[in-house]
This record gives sequence, C-alpha cells and structure tokens, in this order.
Amino acid sequence: MYINLQDMSPDQAYFTLIQTVIPRPIAWVLSENAVSGYNLAPFSYFNAVCSDPPLVLISVGKKPSGEFKDTRVNIELRRDFVVHIAHRELLDALNQSSATLPADVSELEQVGLRTVPFEASRLPRLMDCRIAFGCECHEIKEVGGTPQSLILGRVKGVYIDDAVTVKDAKGRVKVDAERVDPLARLGASEYMTFGRIEHRTRPA
Repeated sequence: MYINLQDMSPDQAYFTLIQTVIPRPIAWVLSENAVSGYNLAPFSYFNAVCSDPPLVLISVGKKPSGEFKDTRVNIELRRDFVVHIAHRELLDALNQSSATLPADVSELEQVGLRTVPFEASRLPRLMDCRIAFGCECHEIKEVGGTPQSLILGRVKGVYIDDAVTVKDAKGRVKVDAERVDPLARLGASEYMTFGRIEHRTRPA
C-alpha cells in the first residue's frame, strides 16, 4: 500500500502519521497558569533534539476552538516548564489530563496528583514520576497551516529516581529502562507499555 499524503486533508495526514511514527515518547508537561495553579498536559510529538545546549522539542497544536493551547500560552508568558516521563501506573491519570479544560482549571486537582519542589526549576515536579526535566523556553517556532507550535526547551536539570539507576562498567550512572517502565504513544487511543530490550553493539 502506498499512501500519498499530498492528496490528504490535514486530519487524514495526522491520522496516518500517528499510526506509523511509533512508538512515540510522551512529554507530560507541567506549566504555570496565568490565574492560579498549574496546567498539566501530555504531548507525544516530543523528543530530545540537541545536547549543546541540551534541548527538548514539543510540538503543540491548537484547541478545537482554534486558540493556542494553555501549555503554549503558559510557556510563552512565564518561560519555565517541567517535562515528566510517565510510567505504566500513571496511564489513567495521564489520559485524564489530556482533557480540554478552561485555562483557570488545574489538571493536577482534577487527577489528584501531588508535587514536590524541584531543584532545576522554580516550578515543582510530579512526585510520582521517575524522571523529570526542568526546562526554560529557548525558542518557539510556528510551522504549517494550523499552525503547530514547536517549543524548544532548554533543560537546566534532570531528576532521576535513585530506584531506577544503576552503575555501568565505567562507573557512570545509567538509567534502567525496565525500572522506569515508560509509557509510549501509538495511534488513535492506543498506548504502549514497556517490553523486551534487545542489545546490539554499534559497529566501529
């Protein structure tokens, strides 16, 4: 089967891309609301894109109304945000936090998650997540007809739960992916939990 995306509507192209770019890591983003409290939302157009400076990229669409999503607005105005990597037990909470809510309603209160102070940010991190990135807005670009907001975040520091770390042969701290048990996104309403690890040494 060959699918020509040039003949498709944006919705059809989106559906094809999310079915085929799999699995996708999920950024569970905490940002600061304008009125009070914090916004929390998941995004699966997400990845690390640079190490000097250390940058992550989140692609954020618009609300059904056509307005910018609260995450985009919050990051543009207040700069700081925290990206979390969620694990299997947090799937229901993560899914609930994807609901479109008024800007003055905090998803944290809706799903009952707790936060703790975070050395890498003036914002807190989710207490139950095993990995968190303290970020500040590096740049926002707009692409496409909608448009999508490409948010580049400079990572100032990373929290890693000691329970998911081991030391490698060189004495470096290594994250044990099985202990993290991260969630990933597939197509439509499908998520993927962690599976078998295959090891291959990169050729010289």
